[in-house]
Amino acid sequence: MSLHLPVPAQVVLLCGPSGSGKSLVAARSGLPVLRLDDFYKEADDPTLPLVAGSSDIDWDHPDSWDADAAVEAVVRLCATGSTPVPVYDIALSARTGEETLRTDGMPLFIAEGVFAAEIVDRCRERGVLADALCLTRGPFTTFRRRFLRDLREGRKSVPFLLRRGWRLMRAERSIVARQVSLGAHPCDRDEALGRLGAAAVGPRTRQRTAA
Repeated sequence: MSLHLPVPAQVVLLCGPSGSGKSLVAARSGLPVLRLDDFYKEADDPTLPLVAGSSDIDWDHPDSWDADAAVEAVVRLCATGSTPVPVYDIALSARTGEETLRTDGMPLFIAEGVFAAEIVDRCRERGVLADALCLTRGPFTTFRRRFLRDLREGRKSVPFLLRRGWRLMRAERSIVARQVSLGAHPCDRDEALGRLGAAAVGPRTRQRTAA
């Protein structure tokens, strides 16, 4: 007898330093992708943190990001297969609209962003976590990829990008260590794609069993 019960989706949280290749891995996986960077706070938010000894906003601090809204979007997408998400313009440091993300019946999706590790425990507690991965490529490689990407996309001014890039390159090992301590598994691109493939098999098997 086929019950046709809906099977809730699960999420793989994909983190790593800015420029480590998260978006590329997510795209290559073929899975639906929730961009967690769209949950950044806007530039006029009074709770935004500053870089110590500077007037620069510290966009690499978790307090520059709305974790509560991100978790609710993840949980809603897992439970219903659809959720509204903000459209964020990094160059403007502002939300410019809203769109609806759907899983289209897929039992697994990726939520990727520099702060993904910050919500590992909360997703696990809500019963929606399939895996958590932290991409690592080495400080110099990450610095080069990040700078060229941000320059190409006009994300911020060149002086800001250089200051931020130098700061992040020096801090990369501690950034990775923090994300791993929060529950993300450190891996390169190939291992990440392999674990994503393995995670996708589990939900599909469960879905066939429920049919």
